[in-house]
Amino acid sequence: MPLPKLITVEEFFGPPTRSRALLSPDGTKVAYLAPWRERLNVFVRDVDSDWSTPGDDHGARRITSDTRRNVDTFFWSVDGRYLLFQQDTDGDENWHLHRADPESSDEPTADLTPFEGVRLLGTQLPPDRPGTAFVQLNRRRPELADLYELDLATGGLTLVAENPGDVLIWLRTVDRLLVFTMEENGDHVLSEWADGDPTPIARFTDLLLGVSPIAPTPDGSGLWIGSARGSDRTRLARLDLATGEETGVDSHPVFDLDTPRPEADPRFPSSLILHPGTGELLGARYLGERQDVHALDPHFAEVLPRLAELSDGDLGHVSCDAGAQRWVVDFTHDRDPGLTWFYDHATGQARRLFRPYPHLDPADLAPVAPVTVTARDGLRLPCHLTLPVGVEPRGLPTVLLVHGGPWYRDSWCYDPEVQLLANRGYAVLQVNFRGSTGYGQAFTRAAIGEFAGRMHDDLIDAVDWAVAQGYSDPARVAIYGCSYGGYAALVGAAFTPDRFAAAASYTGMSDLADLVRSVIPAARRSVRNSYGRYIGDADDPRQEADMLSRSPVSRVDDITAPVLLIHGANDVRVARRHSDRIADALRSRGAEVEYLLNETEGHWFVNPDSNIELYGTLERFLARHLGGRSSTTV
Repeated sequence: MPLPKLITVEEFFGPPTRSRALLSPDGTKVAYLAPWRERLNVFVRDVDSDWSTPGDDHGARRITSDTRRNVDTFFWSVDGRYLLFQQDTDGDENWHLHRADPESSDEPTADLTPFEGVRLLGTQLPPDRPGTAFVQLNRRRPELADLYELDLATGGLTLVAENPGDVLIWLRTVDRLLVFTMEENGDHVLSEWADGDPTPIARFTDLLLGVSPIAPTPDGSGLWIGSARGSDRTRLARLDLATGEETGVDSHPVFDLDTPRPEADPRFPSSLILHPGTGELLGARYLGERQDVHALDPHFAEVLPRLAELSDGDLGHVSCDAGAQRWVVDFTHDRDPGLTWFYDHATGQARRLFRPYPHLDPADLAPVAPVTVTARDGLRLPCHLTLPVGVEPRGLPTVLLVHGGPWYRDSWCYDPEVQLLANRGYAVLQVNFRGSTGYGQAFTRAAIGEFAGRMHDDLIDAVDWAVAQGYSDPARVAIYGCSYGGYAALVGAAFTPDRFAAAASYTGMSDLADLVRSVIPAARRSVRNSYGRYIGDADDPRQEADMLSRSPVSRVDDITAPVLLIHGANDVRVARRHSDRIADALRSRGAEVEYLLNETEGHWFVNPDSNIELYGTLERFLARHLGGRSSTTV
């Protein structure tokens, strides 16, 4: 059986014809993203129109006109009067909130937070105040988020509360203002805020990234939260705001609530399925090898089986009208970039609206198989192995693809990176190493102090497994990843140079002490339990020395394999100097290094042309050093 046709980088990473559909509150219109002048913009189309025509054809209204950067995050106002979207500048993550009129293509969009260098840190649309948003902005001081009330029609901003210095999150309910603060010992405290005087309600200890998810109950008497209190697994609980007591709402016998993956990656929906207009809790998502959705509302319990009939993929983003009768949903699948459906529960009728990449045939793409690897200390590591179609799965060139975070997880889904690599003839191995989230608290905490230690051993053990199973050629293994995954790639090249034929780091950090010291002001307090606990305190000389010993920059002279470095010049999470220093050090001794620096991107490349350049560079690099296929000149 021959390899499938070579799918070009442009086919994988060009803009989708349509994506991210959201139904309007009145159930008559759908907002979605589609390309215009090589950038994704927001379009609106009647749900009952002819969806077989192109995304920007007759019947579609384009309501944003961004030619600089893709629009990525957008949502309807509670009453459907406006569409709101977030945008930054060239990846600087200084997000602004913009307003667009869904009824008019001629009405210009309005920047509702038009402040230079100011970051939108949170937006809440209260169901009881449909013309209002509550926004958190670091307008007064870069390290502090104050709370403002925003009139969506006029753009008027009213200061509601000033941050005294320890507030991480502001949260409004129908009758009170709540705050989450963080104490010096790392505890998170939920309090009611009244005229600047916080009254504690509940305390949370030993949290990695804070309480997530969080959503107020519609009556304002409680919060729905993800909780692992007294348990290794994260479940859904209700916190009573009068007493501070938690009551279990729902749980899974094996899986964690799917958090914090969606909070880090907007491709994935929240673990809480809420009615977009009322805030009522409809369901909860848990994630193991596949997603498991629990219906927690009688009406949604009727709807969910009908939605599940539409696709054998996992349920993605969900939106419905005010009466929860009309639904627009999408699905993710390992070999299909997505399906978006309309379903009318009143009539039982369903129509497929679109596939974002209709030119990609699932038959040409590779299945993603969950596998389990046992680490050298006995820890069981959930992994995913993707084998190229049309090739005997023996002695394959292999890419060890390491996820970022590291407080994140890989899952069964469509990933264009994985499919590109498999199409080129590589086995792709993804490892949920210790420190990954979603597998219980103990699994995550096993990574404390283990950067470049047991976390890296897990990756090596997974490669050894793939070699022992006969899938991988040990002489043709490359390591590649983004963010933490880029760091892991550099660790692989520097700390275990005999194991990898090539290494590619995409916005990876090379100096852990520099990483911790350079956290942006708005995030410094919130990373105390993550960076501070798992990596170390750069102001403590002994810990700083340990951090340096775990940093690739300290072992750069041990790198022998070819290295590809990829970075966005405007990255505020991992500054470009992390790649600059590795590139300079390797070049100074004549080592083989290639450096792709994009001046218009940040920590993650967003625009299609940027990603096409990135993955074209990556495929050529891997073809030279592993011998796989390439759609562009090597």
